[in-house]
Amino acid sequence: MNPRYDFASDNTAPAAPEAMAALTAANSGFAASYGADGTTARAADLIREMLDADAEVRFVTSGTAANSICLAALARPFEGVLAHRNSHVATDETGAPGFFGHGLAIQGLDGASGRIDPQALHAALARPESAHAQPPAALSLTQATEYGTVYSVETLSALAGPARERGLGVHLDGARLANAAAAGFDLKAIAGLGVDLLVIGGTKAGMTPAEAIVIFRKDLVPRFDARLKQSGQLPSKGRFYAAPFVGMLESGAFISRAAHANAMAARLAELMPLPLRHPVEANAVFVEMDEPTLKRLQARGWFVYRFIDGSVRFMCSWATTIEAIETLIAALTDVLP
Repeated sequence: MNPRYDFASDNTAPAAPEAMAALTAANSGFAASYGADGTTARAADLIREMLDADAEVRFVTSGTAANSICLAALARPFEGVLAHRNSHVATDETGAPGFFGHGLAIQGLDGASGRIDPQALHAALARPESAHAQPPAALSLTQATEYGTVYSVETLSALAGPARERGLGVHLDGARLANAAAAGFDLKAIAGLGVDLLVIGGTKAGMTPAEAIVIFRKDLVPRFDARLKQSGQLPSKGRFYAAPFVGMLESGAFISRAAHANAMAARLAELMPLPLRHPVEANAVFVEMDEPTLKRLQARGWFVYRFIDGSVRFMCSWATTIEAIETLIAALTDVLP
């Protein structure tokens, strides 16, 4: 039996046609290297237009690199970064933020369904500094969250504001920013929230491996390219990392494809015969499932796994189909005790 990866992750989906067409278009003739080409300039302009912001934009190969480089730019080795305890930077980067940041620490905060509890943040900000602990220098937020929930602009402001008042930098991990935008989050509000560095996820949005780093804070721009080069994230053929953003943004597919993924998750949640663990607000569905049922489903060829909080995660993507959802639901119904 061939395993099915339809719902294992939005990373398992193929690249969207708009991204592939843009890659093919960028593969014509000679172009300047290291991001000095016209394709990269066009992609950066489209991102600035989408955000309605005057910002510098750089393109890298992975979210791990993008997030880690950003956090290293905001916190020194003896400092810390506040983040949700189940955020990707806290649980799934194999220590990369500390590696790129030469020892910076991720300090986990509580909060339901992946959203940081404002009281937990205030408590962390109120802690007295000590020479024996790494004081926080930055706040890392995730939109949409690791549990598929979406912050409102007001809620993000209520977190970023106090952090900035205490002198902390603010990083926004937007690996699934397209899904948050498709769910109603206003991308043009980000610059006004006081975000210093934003990562826009391309890979999960339907692109080939490509992520964008948006630098709102101008004093972080000098030598940022040197930081990228040292980290192995200043590719010589940079146009091929920027091109998918051109295709997805010019066509509107960045949002429309994410809206489809969100709609598929909503449909999956509607048909799901198991209890939901978290609100379904973007493209993820988390359910309560006992281990024998999970094993039986996996034995049917469905590659899904137990998540950090003990639930089982189903991710939808731009390529998810109604037929795949109906087939999954039939398999689930069949393996339930």
